[in-house]
Amino acid sequence: MPFSRHMTPLLRERAARSPVVTVTGPRQSGKTTLCRQAFGDLPYANLERPDIRDFAQEDPRSFLQSFAQGGVIDEIQRVPALLSWIQAMVDEQRPAAPLVFTGSHQIDLLKGVSQSLAGRTSLLQLLPMSVNEIREAGLNRTTDALIHQGGYPRIHAEAVDPSVVLSDYFATYAERDLRQLMEVRRLDDFRRFVRLAAGLVGQVLNVHSLAADAGVSDRTARDWLSVLEASHLVWLLPPWHENLGKRLTKAHKLYFCDVGLATWLVGITQAAQLSSHPLRGALFENLVVMEFVKHALHRGERPDLHFFRDSNGLEVDLLVGNGLSPGQLGLVEIKSGQTVSSSWFKPMERVAQALGPSRIGRRMMIYGGSEHQVRQGVEVVGFSAGALNAGTEESAGA
Repeated sequence: MPFSRHMTPLLRERAARSPVVTVTGPRQSGKTTLCRQAFGDLPYANLERPDIRDFAQEDPRSFLQSFAQGGVIDEIQRVPALLSWIQAMVDEQRPAAPLVFTGSHQIDLLKGVSQSLAGRTSLLQLLPMSVNEIREAGLNRTTDALIHQGGYPRIHAEAVDPSVVLSDYFATYAERDLRQLMEVRRLDDFRRFVRLAAGLVGQVLNVHSLAADAGVSDRTARDWLSVLEASHLVWLLPPWHENLGKRLTKAHKLYFCDVGLATWLVGITQAAQLSSHPLRGALFENLVVMEFVKHALHRGERPDLHFFRDSNGLEVDLLVGNGLSPGQLGLVEIKSGQTVSSSWFKPMERVAQALGPSRIGRRMMIYGGSEHQVRQGVEVVGFSAGALNAGTEESAGA
């Protein structure tokens, strides 16, 4: 089943302006399909194939002759020396059609791109499918099914058991990709570390406590978190840091780029388990937060997202800058419950007062029910009702 990805118009627009476009993202997020659907008439090569990779490494000039007029090259970081040759090719004569690269290892890829293709490439990041992309394909998943299945296209296209796919996915990541990114001698320790991290979604991250629970040093825990972030497995949400005369939290919150992977890592193998699971609220929050991240990335924007929490425990889940006038913010609270409670609105009002009401461009309450309404100046958005507008544009309907 082909899926229509929201990034397609942006990819084509960037390709029209830049000689090179680089699309990063986790493995199996749909990068290859996106690029080949957008540029199906251009030559294609996958550097994961040993024969193709050997050709590119041993004779890069001959390899690139096939792409003199544009093309799509998968997993470009597998042959980093190609980037210097591509720089020379682009500088000598800009291809008539774009060169489009994909890559799964952000550290290696961005290092090579910054050294060889600075000013010549446009960078995009594709994560697993958004809720709207799934729903627009005619797949009417329940909220628990969306949490359980996540957004990797194969799970939805082939209607396969997410537990099987995600188990294989993580095993492959740990055994292959991790060894390419850094030396990890004790894979069992790393697997335990990632499972413990999955149990912390939606929480302010205490690296020392996580390290102690995993039985590793603080330095190792920080290194492993960096690897998880670089390989698009986790997303670290920064706190709001403006000086308001209050003691604000300085640590990040931890989320997984794919909520389905987090759900599998904490031992949930069936959607029915979620209804009574103590982590359901946190996983629902993970799902919604990543919708805001994806909405920004699909528009080619850096996600301007934070959370607010002070030393007294006053908290709002998201402060959103994308789509608003400079200096303005959107406030978003996320509740997994299906019945709206008046108490949900109080923290948002207190944070708005702390930040200055004139700075607040939009207030949203996203909850697990199905009704849309406006209460106390807040747009109440039922997540299960249909399309989720994760933008903060004033003119956009929820």
